[in-house]
Amino acid sequence: MARIALDAMGGDNAPIETVAGAVEAAERGVEVVLVGNNAVLESELAKHRRRLPIVDAPEVIEMSDDPARALREKPGASISVAAKLVAEGAAEGMVSAGSTGAAMAASAIIIGRVKGVTRPSIASIFPTPGSPTIVLDSGANPDVKPEQLVQFAIMGAVASQALLGIEDPRVGLLSIGEEKGKGRDLERAAYELLEQAPIRFVGNVEGRDVAEDKSDVIVTDGFTGNIFLKTMEGAAQVMVHYAMEAMSALDAEVQASVMPALAEVRRRLDYETYGGGQLLGVKGVVVIAHGTSSRVAVANALVMAAEGAEHDLPGRLAARLAS
Repeated sequence: MARIALDAMGGDNAPIETVAGAVEAAERGVEVVLVGNNAVLESELAKHRRRLPIVDAPEVIEMSDDPARALREKPGASISVAAKLVAEGAAEGMVSAGSTGAAMAASAIIIGRVKGVTRPSIASIFPTPGSPTIVLDSGANPDVKPEQLVQFAIMGAVASQALLGIEDPRVGLLSIGEEKGKGRDLERAAYELLEQAPIRFVGNVEGRDVAEDKSDVIVTDGFTGNIFLKTMEGAAQVMVHYAMEAMSALDAEVQASVMPALAEVRRRLDYETYGGGQLLGVKGVVVIAHGTSSRVAVANALVMAAEGAEHDLPGRLAARLAS
């Protein structure tokens, strides 16, 4: 599989969980390069009795740091060094569970944007009936223009084809009603543009439509999209909690027979199954993971990045936007 740089110092649980996730991903075939404090990472790797290549990065951009300023003042930060590896071709992609703002800034400034892209967008995969749904933007751009939503739609369609194998993805616009005139000025203007875009636009979709498999890609602004994704994640956790609570009232034999099916449902609803969101619109593969990512999420994010690199996601985006 592809060679992926991991910001091993990024995230609430780094470096313990990031290194453990890297080891798991390596066992699944991903060629992982750890980026961070060499001594710290060597110590963590020793616990797993496993060797992985390390690129030393003595500094860390904290969650509280201003991303743009920190990139200038901390050139040796792990996220910056990881981005440089991608920009120089030493890695085909990178993963970070650190500051989202810093990961986006490093990607746009160091790796660079695909020609024609005005705003890179975070595309998150959500488990839904039929096939998974890609939602973008899920946090990169709180304020957008209608034409940028059209660009997100095109990028989301390409990602759906490349990552999920959906030949002709259905693209919906998240709004407060299915009718064409629903939504704010943003959604109404975007609707008009999306009707003319080179995609399979299926109109407005509502939050509840996710459960009915009405679209393969859902487009919205980053503020709404981030709230949407986190609300869905919270709802999934509540569902699993109630299911487990109901299970406790059953006798042991029934529990044993039902538990495998419930465990599969839990796995499918767990956001860590996908690991993170693809940052679409930059010249390399970038996966931004949750700040609270466990080793499972880190490993899955690394696999996701490797798959994006193997399918040449940035190249396919560039070709589609140029056509």
